[in-house]
Amino acid sequence: MPEVLVLYYSRNGSTAELARHVARGVDSVHGAVSRLRTVAPVTAESERPVKAVPDSGAPYATLEDLRSCAGLVMGSPTRFGNMAAPLKYFLDSTSSLWLSGALAGKPAGVFTSTQTLHGGQEATLLSMMIPLLHHGMYLVGIPYTERALSSTRTGGTPYGASHVCGPSDTPVLTEEEKSLAQALGRRVAELVVRLDRN
Repeated sequence: MPEVLVLYYSRNGSTAELARHVARGVDSVHGAVSRLRTVAPVTAESERPVKAVPDSGAPYATLEDLRSCAGLVMGSPTRFGNMAAPLKYFLDSTSSLWLSGALAGKPAGVFTSTQTLHGGQEATLLSMMIPLLHHGMYLVGIPYTERALSSTRTGGTPYGASHVCGPSDTPVLTEEEKSLAQALGRRVAELVVRLDRN
């Protein structure tokens, strides 16, 4: 069964919560299954190796996870209108996949979370799309036929799913944010299944 890799970095849990809803959307599609993975944090101490397995949550992603997936949905918190350094660091290690064209022709989508409503969500989503375009992936967004996109007062964009966490340290997604994250996962998985049948 084709797998959709849901790859994310999350520091305080909001992006991880979005990732779980994206995975639910993937798993709702007959003929597709999600694989949830995170990336290791980066440190200024380059001599210390990163632990092979995180203390909790999803396992760390490998290049093989990317190579073997049939689709990708990628998420990051917003850092000054850009993806967080750990996700960028991981993407910077994918040159061998680019050289071989391993990701070309695979569907992909993106998601993010911010502390404030105007915290750079759309810029971050676009920044995550650029490496995926270089890899030759098919980008999937969220159309306005998804009703939650017109009714949301917090997260959600046509570029991808998003969440506005506000000052809270506890990730509490609105119903619209959950719906749009699941819709993104479902749309990528549906395209994966269609492409797999051809």
